[in-house]
Amino acid sequence: MAKITLDNLAHSYLPNPKSEDDYALKQLDHVWADGEAYALLGASGCGKSTLLNIISGLLEPSRGRILFDDHDVTHAATAERNIAQVFQFPVVYDTMTVRDNLAFPLRNRGADADYVARRVLQIAQMIGMEAELDRKARGLTADAKQKISLGRGMVREDVNALLFDEPLTVIDPHMKWELRTQLKSLHQEFGHTMIYVTHDQTEALTFADKVVVMHDGRVVQIGTPQELFERPAHTFVGYFIGSPGMNVIPAEVSGRMASVAGAQIDLGAAYAPGGGRVALGVRPEFVQLRSGGEGVPVRVTRVEDVGRHRVVRLDMDGQELSAIAGEGDPLPADADRAVFAPEGINVYVDEWRIAPEVAA
Repeated sequence: MAKITLDNLAHSYLPNPKSEDDYALKQLDHVWADGEAYALLGASGCGKSTLLNIISGLLEPSRGRILFDDHDVTHAATAERNIAQVFQFPVVYDTMTVRDNLAFPLRNRGADADYVARRVLQIAQMIGMEAELDRKARGLTADAKQKISLGRGMVREDVNALLFDEPLTVIDPHMKWELRTQLKSLHQEFGHTMIYVTHDQTEALTFADKVVVMHDGRVVQIGTPQELFERPAHTFVGYFIGSPGMNVIPAEVSGRMASVAGAQIDLGAAYAPGGGRVALGVRPEFVQLRSGGEGVPVRVTRVEDVGRHRVVRLDMDGQELSAIAGEGDPLPADADRAVFAPEGINVYVDEWRIAPEVAA
């Protein structure tokens, strides 16, 4: 296992980058703790796989360093980094049996035969393939082959890090849940440093201790699932995490009051936004509907019943908002006001969250 340090790291696929926009991966300075499980989460093209390939040694960064336990591996070959990597699509040896595929990384390093046999059986049970151990990989389905790839990545206990690049793409939905659970169990048992690339928030939030949210080549927030949900550091985090995502509402803020669509909203704390574009971020869970009285004027446009709750779509002077109502909660028949719970309001300036002022 290893602590991973990204020191002034950046990468461009252009030979002579001139500006920040030329960088696929903009400057990163982060330390990822030894033995933690991280998920790199973001939309396609945000830099997740680029960063993973730099960590693994498949790509050398344009600038900066990467360190494993304070040892500079920026120019080290992949084989010298002692990592295991599982790719998006299965990479297996078709002429080998499942058993031999799983055993290959251990045998290649001269591990004891009894240990190899025990470890292969343990991993085969984890990925649900103990009954296929003596089958050739050639005749197996794509999802079965990907399970072999996962197993081969997990079979070694002595790696610095386990890297997963969207490994469950070809796995059926039910098996995805089981394999995520197994990966979590493996991490809890052996304490490997794990980095898991995905664009699926469910995969990220159920797998990782810390989620690294990337947007436009930047890491915009690193936090626990609870931190990302309650206090998104950037409006993209609020939009990307949650279903539906956070409402982002242009506002004027002065002290502890905000003005939205002609209504006054108590923020529960005082803010000093200064210049820039100011907005409130409010999760749908913190939007309550009322008939008349205080609140922002809205119009209900539709109600979507998703089983455990209902998503209420609202129009606020041309802007769409979302609210969540419990399955058994009554909706006012003539609801025309939305009220925001102060504890669920975040304030943003130019997309970044600002903290409230501390009372003297």
